Amino acid sequence: MSAVAIADDPQRLAAHHGGNGPAPKRIVVGYGFWVFLLSDFIMFSGFFAAYAALKNATAGGLGARELFDLGNVAVETVCLLLSSFTCGMAALAVSVRNRIWTQFWLLATGLLGLAFFALEVREFHELIEAGNGPQRSAFLSAFFTLVGCHGAHIVAGGLWLGTMMAQFWFKGFNEMLIRRFMCFSLFWHALDIVWVAIFTIVYLMGVAG
Repeated sequence: MSAVAIADDPQRLAAHHGGNGPAPKRIVVGYGFWVFLLSDFIMFSGFFAAYAALKNATAGGLGARELFDLGNVAVETVCLLLSSFTCGMAALAVSVRNRIWTQFWLLATGLLGLAFFALEVREFHELIEAGNGPQRSAFLSAFFTLVGCHGAHIVAGGLWLGTMMAQFWFKGFNEMLIRRFMCFSLFWHALDIVWVAIFTIVYLMGVAG
């Protein structure tokens, strides 16, 4: 077969180059969302670097050892890790197209995320009420920026989750919604990874140091 004949036929051209045409949309969407997540990880890396550089810049005020309550943070961590488990269970329910269990596990994920956020807001409120707000020192500015950015992601994830619950209930399990859920699941598990790093570097190492 001539090169001209191959070039005039898209299917033959794809086969000639060893491919089968365009990648499935699920692959394209997943790849694109991974690029977004990697850009998010880069942003958090900058915040971690700033915190590491400023953790001792307390301007004569209190440091991590005096300010952080590991008991409260431990409860936050348990809530978020459990929400990762319930998100995984929701993924199993979606895979078998079970609407009731999908709603149940997504609701559990949302409630655990809400509990995490409420505990974080309480921690911030107590720090600010005691005069240890972000304006008190460079250390606290870096702390509020890093942890607050993660909290903002939790809020965005919660709104996304609530929207998907409504869409699954009223529209069913079409391919578009399943792709959206795949992206949400990646996003939520990524937030768990970031929080484990925050818990270890900011809280555990801060109190131990």
